[in-house]
Amino acid sequence: MPRFAVTYRIFAADLAEARARAEGIALEQTVEVPRDVVPGGYIADEIVGQIEEIGREGEGRYLATLSYSPDSAGHELTQFFNVIFGNSSIQKGLKAIAIDPGTEMLSRHPGPRFGIEGIRALSGRAHGGLIAPVLKPQGLGVDALAHIAYLSARAGADIVKEDHGITDQHMAPFRERVEKTAAAVARANAETGGRSLYFPSLAGRPQDIDDNIHFAKNAGADGLLIMPGLLGFGVIDRIAQDDSLNLPVMTHPAFLGPFVLSEETGFTHGMMFGTLQRLAGSDISVFPNVGGRFGFSAGECGEIATACCTMDGPGEPMLPSPGGGMSADRAADMVGMYGEDVVYLLGGSLLRLGEQIGEGIATMRAAIDAAEIARG
Repeated sequence: MPRFAVTYRIFAADLAEARARAEGIALEQTVEVPRDVVPGGYIADEIVGQIEEIGREGEGRYLATLSYSPDSAGHELTQFFNVIFGNSSIQKGLKAIAIDPGTEMLSRHPGPRFGIEGIRALSGRAHGGLIAPVLKPQGLGVDALAHIAYLSARAGADIVKEDHGITDQHMAPFRERVEKTAAAVARANAETGGRSLYFPSLAGRPQDIDDNIHFAKNAGADGLLIMPGLLGFGVIDRIAQDDSLNLPVMTHPAFLGPFVLSEETGFTHGMMFGTLQRLAGSDISVFPNVGGRFGFSAGECGEIATACCTMDGPGEPMLPSPGGGMSADRAADMVGMYGEDVVYLLGGSLLRLGEQIGEGIATMRAAIDAAEIARG
């Protein structure tokens, strides 16, 4: 059975220390016992991680690629991720930077159900960047949020996305909000002939999540916004692999910051917001845009976008969705950075326009289209 491989950046004084740390990872991520008590045969030969390659990357940095048996990962996404970087993620001076899932693990976790082409087909936006206004702020009632959604869809928004902070508060309870907002978006689409998609923010206690997923589907939601850092990556996998739901998933980075912000621990930006999201089954990955109120650099955002869109990634390519600092004035720079396969999030800047939100969406659409034409 083909093994899957994970590459780690190990911070060490020399190659000998790096190799010793890699040996520790091989044990920690699988059997979690000292080498001398590992049972022989199948466990020692197959289950224990194997160092496939190790070498110097730079001063004090080494790259080690370890392979693991699919038997160790099982069929649950959570255990798969646990083997990728479970206990070892707690160690300092160790960062996961790449994964090759191999054919067996891809058969178990095939990635996005829709991907770029599927989202384009649903939205009717065959070419060019997609525009996604965000329903906010927290505290608005159901009718107010539904009205913003109506104005946005009527103006031709490709995706109307709820803010991740709007869940199941008394101001706008999940089920009432989803029913009214889905109806508002459907009304706008009926009036314009458009195909705006509505993605509510999935809410609920663990025992309520599955019922709420089905409720949203039946109420007319076109997809779901998920916070894997809080709800778990397994929720994405559950939705993506359910033929009866057939719903796309948009993932939000809330609670995931500590996984990427350290230079010496966690994951690279591309692996967390690109590769892992794709493995889980996300179709659109939200992340903080360069120039916004968060500190992601242009290089880190480019790394995320590449990991989302590359044909070499797991499963179908997905859409990167930068948010923060978006405006018509920056459209040319954003198109130059992200190309056409991208979902632009528009938040607070639109809300300043009140009833003229549609004009803001139209202005952004024109700016993106012009920049894409100029780019050729």
